[in-house]
Amino acid sequence: MMRVARQPIPDILLLTGDRFQDGRGWFRETYSGRTFAEAGIDVAFVQDNESCSARAGTVRGLHYQLSPFAQAKLMRVLKGAILDVAVDLRIGSPTFGRHVAVRLDAGRDDALFIAAGFAHGFCTLVDDTVVSYKVSALYAPKYERGIRWDDPALGIPWPLAAARAVVSPKDAAWPPLAAVSRAELFTRPSAIGFARNVSGVVAS
Repeated sequence: MMRVARQPIPDILLLTGDRFQDGRGWFRETYSGRTFAEAGIDVAFVQDNESCSARAGTVRGLHYQLSPFAQAKLMRVLKGAILDVAVDLRIGSPTFGRHVAVRLDAGRDDALFIAAGFAHGFCTLVDDTVVSYKVSALYAPKYERGIRWDDPALGIPWPLAAARAVVSPKDAAWPPLAAVSRAELFTRPSAIGFARNVSGVVAS
């Protein structure tokens, strides 16, 4: 059974499954379309990605793609741990510019669902962290955008100083949110790829 907990921004959901153990080891279900539908998540994933970050303090993000290639994501850590972050970029949203930050750890059976309309990124907390995630749209370089990961206006509680972060030149060059034009953001009222009437196996 999968338990679903709304985060402070309702279109971000923390999903926790059960791990079944016996003398051989353990088994867990990491994704079920039926379970997601019962939980109100109306999205079809089209691609699975993995990343490995050799050093703790590696920051990837904050990334998003514009419509029609906006991506909902389902994040999971296979090895290590991350601070996973989503920033609301939906114009007119009461939480526009606000973020959710959640620790995901390979030792726990958690996954984070992020609706389309958010910028996303993470910081690795230990060396050799492996992250697996599903996306609802294929990578489309012409529609790829980003905002600066350490934009002070976002108030994200990153676990390290900017000078110690391992960041790609591309990610370091993204602009702060205030410098992004409205045409490069998302519109409300509805989230993309998320059913508003969350029901079913929901813990909170």
